[in-house]
Amino acid sequence: MAYLFHTDADRAQMLASIGADSVQQIIDQQVPQDVQLQRSLNLGDAAGELTLESEMRRLAAQNSSASSHACFLGCGAYDHFIPAAVDEIASRGEYYTSYTPYQAEVSQGNLQVMFEYETLITQITGLAVSNASLYDGGSAATEGVLMALASVRNREKVITSEAVHPEYRDILEAYLKNIGATLVTVPVGDNGDSSAIISAIDEQTACVLIQHPNFLGRLEDVTAIADAAHSKGALLVQSFDPISTGLLKRPGDLGADIAVAEGQCLGNPLQYGGPYLGIMACREDLVRRLPGRIAGQTTDRRGNRCWVLTLQTREQHIRREKATSNICSNQTLLALRATVYLSLLGPEGLRETASHCLRKADYAKRRITASDRFDIVHDGPVFKEFVVRDRSDDVDGLLRHAESQGILAGVALGQFDPSMNDCFLVAVTEKRSRDDIDRLAAVLSDAPCRSAVASA
Repeated sequence: MAYLFHTDADRAQMLASIGADSVQQIIDQQVPQDVQLQRSLNLGDAAGELTLESEMRRLAAQNSSASSHACFLGCGAYDHFIPAAVDEIASRGEYYTSYTPYQAEVSQGNLQVMFEYETLITQITGLAVSNASLYDGGSAATEGVLMALASVRNREKVITSEAVHPEYRDILEAYLKNIGATLVTVPVGDNGDSSAIISAIDEQTACVLIQHPNFLGRLEDVTAIADAAHSKGALLVQSFDPISTGLLKRPGDLGADIAVAEGQCLGNPLQYGGPYLGIMACREDLVRRLPGRIAGQTTDRRGNRCWVLTLQTREQHIRREKATSNICSNQTLLALRATVYLSLLGPEGLRETASHCLRKADYAKRRITASDRFDIVHDGPVFKEFVVRDRSDDVDGLLRHAESQGILAGVALGQFDPSMNDCFLVAVTEKRSRDDIDRLAAVLSDAPCRSAVASA
């Protein structure tokens, strides 16, 4: 679509048609004089392209980024390698600037992308149906719970765990607060196992929301939780790491009824926390409760293969009270990136990426805990993240020191749970080399601690 600006003649014609002499006259009629700004905005003169670019680079240089530092940050956003072809394909104008028209079938390219994306998501989840994406991992987890509540009649109890991402739980709590559902959050046990979740499930439970690998990096006993939920007539909603499916059993194979995920790790950069990609898949018998769009393949009247929006149970398309969700958009551009990424890697590439994460995380655990200052919390099976306790109880100072040495060493967990003020979460992806990990261990081990600084 071309950008056509209004000419003076256009503006004069529009003003004449509404009987106004000027735009200012319209403003004066609607906005009282005492609240109108009576001076020019305090903005500098317009800058040329060279000057503007230099200023933007100067401002950007104040940030610590994954491109300038060795990044061990995690908590749902990860520094994975992105093949160049992902950017090349996703930046094509047909994708980058397009919008799905309200007669969606005229945009066969976009619909085919949605269909291919959904096919890939069903393959990595082991479930029958996927939608065309949601906003992010948090919205996907919450929509999964709402879907389960709508599918299990006459039950309003939702069980989750403190080992689920705290931001996901915040979103879930906000949604459930005014619909009459009860949210029960189970503490993480001393040994980090799943027994507390299983014990909390009863005949009033509609669904259980877990994360595997969980927020603290540990692997949950998903099958045991699924069996316990199903024995009481409840559904299991599992939040998962898409990369982990290269090695770990898929959610559907573990007994999950609904699988949700943050899809940032599939070919999408960190980009300051968004926009990201919400993934959702479910059993076939739950498809009528699945929110968002579902693209399907069919044939036209000439017998040619084509794509359509098979289901679009959102309030833009049907009566509001019949809609499965009030989400009225999706993340097709980011879903495209995920589609290209998964297609480029294939099953073997995904398995290799996951293997690198697993092996390098294990190596990092051993190297960091070689120092007496650190130990591992809930030392059990992990995929690519683990919790480190700083026995000197100076996590903020430790992470600042590491950043000054060119390393983003992890995420302080005290901001989520005050009882973990002495802990930080380390994530290790396939991008981190042995040298990166050795340097991380050395910088952490040599970092001054609070007691040493105080005594000095």
